Amino acid sequence: MSESAAPAPSVAVAFHSGYGHTAVLAEAVRRGAADAGADVAFVPVDTITDEQWQRLDDADAIVFGSPTYMGGASAGFHTFAEATSKRFVEGRWADKLAAGFTNSASKSGDKSNTLAYFAALAAQHRMLWVSLGLAPGWNSTTASENDLNRLGFWAGAGAQTPMDGGTDTVHPADIATAEHLGARVARQAALLAAGRHALSTTA
Repeated sequence: MSESAAPAPSVAVAFHSGYGHTAVLAEAVRRGAADAGADVAFVPVDTITDEQWQRLDDADAIVFGSPTYMGGASAGFHTFAEATSKRFVEGRWADKLAAGFTNSASKSGDKSNTLAYFAALAAQHRMLWVSLGLAPGWNSTTASENDLNRLGFWAGAGAQTPMDGGTDTVHPADIATAEHLGARVARQAALLAAGRHALSTTA
């Protein structure tokens, strides 16, 4: 007897971008997830539609993204996060995967606060956090700023773009790191979807 194949994993990239730099990273996450076989929803949260809310509800994984402003996620992202409260109460996102990425003008810029906020938001929704899964780059005499994870973040993807630079100044290594995050989330979502599919066919 043949068994039906598990569906492709569904990943949603929910992000706010103030000046376009974070949108470049969001596109890299989307590209990485799609190349890894996921069906990806691209959701700019400041213009979110009912259909996009539904895509978030249906996704196996949601990747949160925001610039880091004044040591935390942007007001635009916070507005979105507060709008998820009904979903929090109803547990709609429970047991989905979650991950995050952020960008600031400084190498550090307190980006860890933004990533920690994303993880706390995910935990409140009873989601499962997916880390970046990369060792830090650019931390030895033989390393380079072109390394993946050149800024050395663990919880998610961190990027640095000059405050007076356009979207074309987003660092290629940071774009590649965001692609890695998207692919990692898609692979983990595929395992989750396959497991759920297997349980449903043997129930």
